[in-house]
Amino acid sequence: MAGEAAAEPGRRDFQFRPRDFKRVQSLIYAHAGISIADTKEEMVYSRLSRRLRATELPTFEDYLSYLETEGNGDEWEHFTNALTTNLTSFFRESHHFPMLVQHLAGLSRERPLRIWTCAASTGEEPYSIAMAVAEAFETLSPPVQILATDIDTKVLATAAAGVYDAKRVADLPTGHVRRFFQRGSGGNAGQVRIKPELAALVRFRPLNLLTSEWRTLKPFDAIFCRNVMIYFDKPTQYTVLRKLTDLMEPDALFFAGHSESLLFASDLVRLRSHTVYERASADRRTA
Repeated sequence: MAGEAAAEPGRRDFQFRPRDFKRVQSLIYAHAGISIADTKEEMVYSRLSRRLRATELPTFEDYLSYLETEGNGDEWEHFTNALTTNLTSFFRESHHFPMLVQHLAGLSRERPLRIWTCAASTGEEPYSIAMAVAEAFETLSPPVQILATDIDTKVLATAAAGVYDAKRVADLPTGHVRRFFQRGSGGNAGQVRIKPELAALVRFRPLNLLTSEWRTLKPFDAIFCRNVMIYFDKPTQYTVLRKLTDLMEPDALFFAGHSESLLFASDLVRLRSHTVYERASADRRTA
């Protein structure tokens, strides 16, 4: 392999200079709005060095130059996937789900209720929403449509398959597992699959929140954008939040992550409950 190993920290197969790291930070920010802290150099090296091996490019300089000349090719997808973090579980931040159900129960049933989860990851969040709504409506086919998006296409493939290690559902109530999952047998022993009726409530698609491709979506009754804003700087947070609130019904709810505060955007949203927001104005803006 080309490049000298760095003296610290540890041995490296590729030279990773400060200017390479800065270049990575600039590229992922421009492409996806993600701000990578200066303390994440080792993480970036570890994840992107795999892409150098996969592309058989000898240096980070060559790899990043290749990215810049590739336009919107496949390697951008691999680059973004490598630098995004996907930590999730079923019914994470559990206090959100009763509030969602209570909110939906008070809405008109003249049309399907629409929910968007902006960072679906491997599917636990949208399927948790589907389970909560199905339980509340006492049917596996409630009048709900769930759009589940993520910038990471690799995790979306896992989400769409709906297959999980049984350990992932070990903490769920036994009734939930029995009602909403199919247990694997034979070669699939130790795995569970989301039941088809529940899976039918969720539509998965890749989406970059910084682009305008999603601006034609219909308004939603609830938006889950949890643990997403923490990857953006404040100007990007505001830009994304403004576009999201434009896609909220006047009485819609916005669910944020436990470590996220949107109080800096008081002209867009106001706090309804812990990490749950509503639109500051019922008038829909035009961007």
